[in-house]
Amino acid sequence: MRKVIVLGALVAALGFAGAANAAEVEVKMLNKGTEGVMVFEPALVKINPGDTVKFVASDKGHNVETVDAMVPEGGQKFVGKINEEVAITFDKPGVYGYKCKPHYGMGMVGMIVVGEPTNADQAKAATHPGKAKQAFANLFDKLAATKTAAK
Repeated sequence: MRKVIVLGALVAALGFAGAANAAEVEVKMLNKGTEGVMVFEPALVKINPGDTVKFVASDKGHNVETVDAMVPEGGQKFVGKINEEVAITFDKPGVYGYKCKPHYGMGMVGMIVVGEPTNADQAKAATHPGKAKQAFANLFDKLAATKTAAK
């Protein structure tokens, strides 16, 4: 009996250790932030597979959902409701583009890079309305700058 209890405690401890290595990053949905109006902050997040991004409705009137053309093959798509906090755990490497549906044309978009940006070319080829096009171009420039700085 004692062996079973010790074994159970060991399994539980290992399970918690694995969960402790996963990170959670918070992204705020804002009417006004350091980068302007109608923004996600931070708009570019780099994480490892297994990490979680928590979208917080800091200001009312926003949601978060994937841009379908900017999700890696086999990656999880998601759609949050207006004013809803959403937490997504990302397991599949690649680039995930996301938007606030009501403010998409105003450029309220963001990007999550999980591990290696394996689908970057596919994600760059996606089309966007209004200011979202330039906002995503800026995010890809920031991503390229972080790669260059890492070399």
